[in-house]
Amino acid sequence: MNRILKILFGAAAVTFLIAPLFAILPLAFTDSIFLTYPMPGWSSRWFEELSGAEVWRRSIINSLIIGGGTTILATTLGSMAALGLRHHGLFLCGSLRTLFLLPMVVPAVVLGVGMQLLFAQLGIANSYLGVIVAHTVVSIPFVMVSVSGALRGIDQRVELAAESLGASPFTVFRRITLPLAMPGVASGAVLAFATSLDEVVLTLFVAGPNQRTLARQMFSTLRENISPAIAAAAFLFIVGTLIFGLVIMLTKRQSLTVKA
Repeated sequence: MNRILKILFGAAAVTFLIAPLFAILPLAFTDSIFLTYPMPGWSSRWFEELSGAEVWRRSIINSLIIGGGTTILATTLGSMAALGLRHHGLFLCGSLRTLFLLPMVVPAVVLGVGMQLLFAQLGIANSYLGVIVAHTVVSIPFVMVSVSGALRGIDQRVELAAESLGASPFTVFRRITLPLAMPGVASGAVLAFATSLDEVVLTLFVAGPNQRTLARQMFSTLRENISPAIAAAAFLFIVGTLIFGLVIMLTKRQSLTVKA
């Protein structure tokens, strides 16, 4: 009975999370100018608008540039933070871990105002670098949590055995620790990319007109005119994130197969 209840609860939770997607995604293929059901017909006109309209095309390119930069920077820094805080005996380990996780709980508006003032002083306001740094700040906690979970699953006796055989710390990290933690690193990279794609509030504060991302364009379109082009953009959001995650996972699996 407990197992059945767990299965039912899990199915209900998954349905609650996925149902909105199934409700909005088909509207990306409607031939109507309104987001309504039932759909009068099927059409790809809204995807053509995304690729043809300069404002949408530019926002997609900006999202890829900013998302890619954020993924690289956040994955690197988050993985380094997880490695540095791996040993609980480190001085102020708990406080430092809390510090890294703060961007997850601090309101985005507060972060946005603070970053806007700081970036103006640094001269990176309204620039791609400023937006990438802002997105990296809110993405690092997700990477660190993912990599920390992977590191906790590594048997440290394997690393000690490599050290006892004369391997240097860097060799142990490159040949033992990093390959074993790679699933967590890959998951963190996917989360960082998805977080960057979805971030709107920080982008409103730190981005200029030339750094308008897809999420910001969708937000602006919602305020001005609700168009099925938003559903088409959401479709690209979801499909792009899934493809990005699958590529990373397949690459990691192939790497593990080659090493084996």
